[in-house]
Amino acid sequence: MDIRTVTIFDEFTCPPPSDRMEILGRAAQTVKAALEADGYTVQSVRLALGSAVLTAGGDPGRLVDAARELEAGCQNAGIDYATVGVACPLDPPGFVEAIPEALAATTRIFAACLITDDSASVRIGIARRAAEAIRRCSTITPDGFGNMRFAALANVPPGVPFLPGAYHGGGPSSVAVGMEAASLAVDACAAASTLDQARERLVELVESHAERIAHAVDRAREPFMRFRGIDCSLAPFPDLARSVGSALERVSGARVGEPGTLAATAFLTDALRRARVPRTGYSGVFLPVFEDAVLAARAIERLFTINDLLLWSTVCGTGLDTVPLPGDVGADTLAAILVDLAALALRLDKPLTARLMPIPGKKAGDRVKFDFPYFAPARVLDVRGGGLAGLLAGADVVPQGARG
Repeated sequence: MDIRTVTIFDEFTCPPPSDRMEILGRAAQTVKAALEADGYTVQSVRLALGSAVLTAGGDPGRLVDAARELEAGCQNAGIDYATVGVACPLDPPGFVEAIPEALAATTRIFAACLITDDSASVRIGIARRAAEAIRRCSTITPDGFGNMRFAALANVPPGVPFLPGAYHGGGPSSVAVGMEAASLAVDACAAASTLDQARERLVELVESHAERIAHAVDRAREPFMRFRGIDCSLAPFPDLARSVGSALERVSGARVGEPGTLAATAFLTDALRRARVPRTGYSGVFLPVFEDAVLAARAIERLFTINDLLLWSTVCGTGLDTVPLPGDVGADTLAAILVDLAALALRLDKPLTARLMPIPGKKAGDRVKFDFPYFAPARVLDVRGGGLAGLLAGADVVPQGARG
């Protein structure tokens, strides 16, 4: 099993103080080295800031320069990727509107916006702005790759180590680890002849690795930096041995998208919940279409739609992740998808994200392939219906009331 990320959480206004960046970079590299000494491959070191408003010094016109300055500081400090932070519903609208330009000006900077608030309400206004940002991010490069670095967040707390959903919630600096644990599910399910055996083995594997990781981090972390925990999500890599889809199909006996997929996803999620782990973040089942070899293959076979992915989000970890969509999908349609996701996140009181990827020049059913080792070839999913209409069209805040 690999470790996807060692993520440091901190807060400062750009340009970042060089001494602070050096301290954070050294702290992250020390943790990475401890994990590697314990036998793990660590794919990347990342930095998550808190508020995009604070990062840019309160001026949305400064966000582009702030992103450039942050990227330069990370390169000097040995940090692979960073996020400028999260834009929130009550922030000035200009911060979400500046995100596409900030991403276009950089290559290793991520960003996100929250489309729900602390009162358990869906904020349609910022969902619409996020949808416009998705449309604009899709044109950063001709292939539509820009949305890999942007996501809309619903009910996502601070402390998630995976980008773009990571952000700092204030307070002392901290560190978290994101596992690439899909391979553990593949191993557990392949060796099992019953569900009980698969569950027991997966729990055992997750707990064993989490204990090793936690001990390594505690030995290596700087005294000023608290350990937030481990995100033990079944994050995949695009080969069969590290595919969530492989594990799901072993559980269900069917292809992903056929009946049984929801039950298999719920089973794996339940097993993760049973594991005793110092957890943070999603700690669930990831279903990223581009990042999983089996999911991408089943998309090519047209076995599921974006509505199926939304249904599976009721029992999985992250929601709609790296989903290929038609290049001409409208912002109104994207906003309606985001509002559905946000309502689901609040009603179930779980964190969900949307990393939607309209592909310029592609329509539903077209194949798409990126020259990127973490993405498998897939097919553009169809999107049914239009944008927000009826009473929702005139609303800005949609309270969800009691959760559950």
